Amino acid sequence: MALTVAPISPTEHLQFIRAQRSVSFLQTPAWGRVKTEWRSESLGWYDDGRLVGSALVLHRPVPRLERFTLAYLPDGPVIDWTGDLDAWLDPLAAYLIARGAFAIRLVPPVRTNTWTAAQVKAGVADPGVTRLTQVPGEAADPVGARVAGWLNDAGWLPQNPETGFGAGQPQFRYELPLAGRTEADVLRGMNQLWRRNIKKAAKEGVEVTVAGDAADRELKAFHDLYVHTAERDRFTPRPLHYFETMYAELSAEDPDRIRLYLARHRGELVAATLGARVGAHAWYSYGASSTEKREVRGSNACQWEMIRDALVAGCDVYDLRGITPTLDADDPHVGLIQFKVGTGGQAVRYVGEWDLPLRPVIYRAFSWWMARRRSGH
Repeated sequence: MALTVAPISPTEHLQFIRAQRSVSFLQTPAWGRVKTEWRSESLGWYDDGRLVGSALVLHRPVPRLERFTLAYLPDGPVIDWTGDLDAWLDPLAAYLIARGAFAIRLVPPVRTNTWTAAQVKAGVADPGVTRLTQVPGEAADPVGARVAGWLNDAGWLPQNPETGFGAGQPQFRYELPLAGRTEADVLRGMNQLWRRNIKKAAKEGVEVTVAGDAADRELKAFHDLYVHTAERDRFTPRPLHYFETMYAELSAEDPDRIRLYLARHRGELVAATLGARVGAHAWYSYGASSTEKREVRGSNACQWEMIRDALVAGCDVYDLRGITPTLDADDPHVGLIQFKVGTGGQAVRYVGEWDLPLRPVIYRAFSWWMARRRSGH
């Protein structure tokens, strides 16, 4: 198989994505317009003139060496990962090095391991277990194992820290399978606390709406609550204009690509979430909740509305995004996995982020600069 890589227009890129069962929203042309601090381009793989793969590539220049870039493919590329990876990735490397890339960073959308909700719960309950990887899970995915082995043998460098959260995409995620299931099936799979909280929100009169024509005003209300959440939970919030750009660009590409859910109790905003969807894959992307009125369970109400919409849309999976692999009861991050495990889904480990240095000297300088930035120097 002789594949060639060439630039494609955003229109061609979008047409290719629409023909797939599911593609990450981070691999849509619109996402390149959201990441304003990066330069983006759409690439296609051709087999005898036919478009057979796609990638959104984000380029970040090196400080003081602007003509060299890190070429980053978040949750991509969209190729046949079961096929001959030399045939797919060699022409990508050749194309990018010719255009000034000093390294490629891939995040293959390929899983290696899966743990059921019951297996995760057993791990949390076992005082001898501190990490998800210590818990026996389902059979390892042979495709993921082969991809990781190939990348390693081909000189790609894994960028996956112990926490599971790198500079980019989380390696460990929590997913709720939806294919072939009804609302009743999903509710039955949830733990008692989740079911009780969904009922409680309904009983308390929590109303969940989806932002429509007044999205600008609703985004501001979401952002105010998100900043409050960031102060309470001690993380750095993104600015309002980031969400305004994200909402505008993803909506313009496809009206169903992004939705803002707002849970109100007696007119007061108590929780809000941003969700994305491409084809049969739906994501919970951002969330916010008030410290007051936590007892009315607005967050559960928002999640349930998003799950129900994903079911109506015929989605295969509702993706609750990143978790850390810690199961240590004393670690503050364990609450996140406990919240998500209540949905009855599964913890999934992906192949993770991998770098291929194309210009090793510049790559080392960039890695040194990034390490200093992360350490606050």
